[in-house]
Amino acid sequence: MKLLLTKTISKLGIVGDVVKVKDGYGRNYLLPQGLATEPTVGNVRSLAEARRQAELERIRHREMLEAYAAKLEGVEVTVHAKANEDGLLYGSVGPREIAAALCAEGHAVDPEHIVLAHTIRQLDKVAVEVKLGEDTRATVNVWIVREKTEGEQDDAEQAGQSAGGTEAGSDDTLNGDG
Repeated sequence: MKLLLTKTISKLGIVGDVVKVKDGYGRNYLLPQGLATEPTVGNVRSLAEARRQAELERIRHREMLEAYAAKLEGVEVTVHAKANEDGLLYGSVGPREIAAALCAEGHAVDPEHIVLAHTIRQLDKVAVEVKLGEDTRATVNVWIVREKTEGEQDDAEQAGQSAGGTEAGSDDTLNGDG
């Protein structure tokens, strides 16, 4: 079934496109929702201006995505994860964690934009592709580093307290003598 789109539909076409769709999709969804109509000469003419506007908007949107991709290109972020001594993660790092790290750095990226062949399961530096549009992509570098364990944090705190305690103890000794 051939129909004329009256609204832009992602992955199908923009306003004014004549598209071929399955009969059920056209009859049960596109026509009742007012998203398409019969492709008559009069309908094509009436949607010509809407089509030009949609094409201009698409060009502006594409330029915006390309500028954002250029800004994202080469950005480095760090993701902290729990890992054993051999560098293998107890869990994995996926698109959600990477997108959160990018958002923390001030880059608005959704997890759906992150392209991973498989989840990351070891400490490493990984080049990750961010797909912003159909053909607009950027590559960011993600460092997967070990999250400090409670024992390591306690050791660091004790080292800080003992260094601080030594100074405080020497001050008390001086004050007690004088």
